[in-house]
Amino acid sequence: MLNFSLLIICLLAGLILSLSVGAAKITLVDIRAVLQGFEVGDLQKTIILDIRLPRILLAIFVGGGIGASGAAIQGLFRNPLADPALIGVSSGAALFAALYLVVGSGFFYALSGLAASAFLGGLLTTCLVLEVGRRGGTISAMLLAGIAINAIAIACIGLLSYISTDMQLRGIAFWALGSLSGADWNNVYVASAIPIIVLALSFESARLNAITLGEKDAIHLGISIAGFRIRIVLLTALAVSIGVALTGVIAFIGLVVPHLIRLTMGSMHQTVIPASALLGGLLLLVADTASRTLLAPAELPVGILTALMGGPFFVLLVMRKKGRLGI
Repeated sequence: MLNFSLLIICLLAGLILSLSVGAAKITLVDIRAVLQGFEVGDLQKTIILDIRLPRILLAIFVGGGIGASGAAIQGLFRNPLADPALIGVSSGAALFAALYLVVGSGFFYALSGLAASAFLGGLLTTCLVLEVGRRGGTISAMLLAGIAINAIAIACIGLLSYISTDMQLRGIAFWALGSLSGADWNNVYVASAIPIIVLALSFESARLNAITLGEKDAIHLGISIAGFRIRIVLLTALAVSIGVALTGVIAFIGLVVPHLIRLTMGSMHQTVIPASALLGGLLLLVADTASRTLLAPAELPVGILTALMGGPFFVLLVMRKKGRLGI
């Protein structure tokens, strides 16, 4: 309980810090006044309510969804190296986004933009992985299907990059590295579905604990493996697809965050999934705050910073707590 409280306190502190830092100076007094509905300058009010707060909430929702999805996927596959990308959602979204940026006509315009194209691509690729895995009959077959389909999607993205113009190539590269620069309240409303999905994943915690013992033991405990597998994959695909559609591909969080939680708070999924959501939201919030302030007015892709921030910390934990990374 203490660790959960610490995560929540750190998340709130990160929210306040992110509201106050940036190209325009915003004081804690300004933040308090705006949030309490008092009169302040129009500039401060616009920066806080229309620019920074939507971006902060979007980072928390998307990071939380990726972190919780990574925890669920690692539990489902019983593989500490698994992450949501293995079910094809990230590569599928990236492929359809690249198609929209390069082709940009006909069918893709009918999807109302880049975000809708990416969302559809993530879900379609995941459904393809599910179908191949279903025919294979095992979780291992699904894992191999995800690896193969990821490779195909990445190859297609490479082909589209090869035939794209310089401007299109820049768009593909920047989107593939992730950015929250386009955040607004409409994006936040869409992303508000992610906490509901995380809650649904939390309800599967007991079954995830059972599946880590092996499929045979889970069946003996009365779990329908096929239905359970489909629920976990579809829930994680939905959470990550929404995030990828709104912010681009943000790597590393889904892989590392669940590890950090297991190393510090234990491996029961009743703890791992909600804690991974909190830590994932915090990590993406800190990375996005750094991405928009380090080289202001220029902005770094946030995916670069998530890897630079999380990688060394993860290596340090592995070195100090080796032998405790198993599911």
